[in-house]
Amino acid sequence: MKAAIYPGGGGAITIETIPDPEPGPGDVVIKVHRCGICGTDLSMTKGEIWDYGAGQFGHEYAGEIVAVGKDVTTLKVGGKISVLPSGACGHCQSCRTGANHILCSNAAGAMTGFAEYARLASNIAIPLPDTLSLTDGALIEPLAVSLYGVRQSLMMTGDKVLVLGGGTVALYAIYWARRLGAGRIVAASRSDRRKDLCLAMGADAFVTFGENETGEVIEALGGPADVVYECVGVEGMLTRSVMHARQYGKVVSLGFCTHPDPLMPAMASYKCVSMQFLVGYTLRDFHYIANHLDAGHVDPKRIVTNEIALMDLPAMMDRLRGPNRETKVHVLT
Repeated sequence: MKAAIYPGGGGAITIETIPDPEPGPGDVVIKVHRCGICGTDLSMTKGEIWDYGAGQFGHEYAGEIVAVGKDVTTLKVGGKISVLPSGACGHCQSCRTGANHILCSNAAGAMTGFAEYARLASNIAIPLPDTLSLTDGALIEPLAVSLYGVRQSLMMTGDKVLVLGGGTVALYAIYWARRLGAGRIVAASRSDRRKDLCLAMGADAFVTFGENETGEVIEALGGPADVVYECVGVEGMLTRSVMHARQYGKVVSLGFCTHPDPLMPAMASYKCVSMQFLVGYTLRDFHYIANHLDAGHVDPKRIVTNEIALMDLPAMMDRLRGPNRETKVHVLT
């Protein structure tokens, strides 16, 4: 089969021929239908401190089961599934509490979505209902990132919410904040390129970063933000988040910045702001999305702006590291 291989250390991604996977007793093999390119894929293949290391990658994917192991009884050949790309051993602290499967310290993951076929443990295969397409299935992972963040923040019904950023995590944070009962929601970003998408996902207003942004956000929200979701992941966003939070408000970092981000503690202390840093999701989040996605207020597939062939992945990743007009690119395999 064809698969994308990253050599580690910032080396060039190549498309290579490797052996087709065979299922173990508790595994399934799927024909991958599509896999989304994530911002993490871009940042962790640059050869910096946070690096995937050598091997296959790709974690936003869905496909059709083509083989099952002898011990698998709940999944059948031909079934459509989404993939929770982080294995769950069931024994470590994170698994025992059910808190966050991406933090499992023992199980092998399934970050092999940029390939024609993938083998995975049957317990991380999420069956898709007939109402969902495989395109929906490939969006469940990024939807789960934002759902987990909004849930863990303990946002209250009616809260004033500010979302910083216009990428996938930000768009889906808006989506879930709206579905889970937020009051006014404002999106803010450095450009208005994704303004329409932010509004479509449920934001009431959009503000562009600049010298007047604090006043514009307060006016649009009807006061300072109760909760600020930082979804940009670059230096300076934590300070910007604290600037917008009300006294005793909360800042939730979902941007996964991989560089030091200076913050003035005195400013945060003067506001008594709480800060929360989150990454990941739970198996429950995946099942919830699979079972309820078709009942949403807007189609999450609106963020998909391009579909490309697997052979075009290396060139597209180079393009996405520079100025571009894409939001979510799906690789078809």
